[in-house]
Amino acid sequence: MTAGSTEPGQHTGPEQTRSLGEILGEVTSDLSELFKQEVQLAKVELKQEATKAGKGAGMLAGAGLAAVLLLVFLSLTGVYLLDNVTPDELAALVVTAVWGVVAAVLALLGRKNLRNANPQLPTTQQTLKEDAQWARAQRS
Repeated sequence: MTAGSTEPGQHTGPEQTRSLGEILGEVTSDLSELFKQEVQLAKVELKQEATKAGKGAGMLAGAGLAAVLLLVFLSLTGVYLLDNVTPDELAALVVTAVWGVVAAVLALLGRKNLRNANPQLPTTQQTLKEDAQWARAQRS
């Protein structure tokens, strides 16, 4: 060994004089700071993602409005086409009846889907119960 070198596993300097309480306090402080930084990062990422989602939702709303206008003009086209073979009133009534049938079918299907929905989130409830059991087992 040369002068001034230490053997593996030996430490020199202030690390040797720190108490276990000081080390534990420093680790706790570091973990607290790390947690704060992670929360701040999550806030920034969430804000960015919410902005993207908001833009996407706005575009979907615009597409929905365009689709409604499309259906209105398609309905008018149907009325004008039927007007060639029937009176104006009957053509409008036929197009209205077709939309009435479409609305009724969609309402029935939507009601059926809502009845089949399970808002209780059974998988999430089960995993939360398992997590609670695991936590209790860790304390014991």
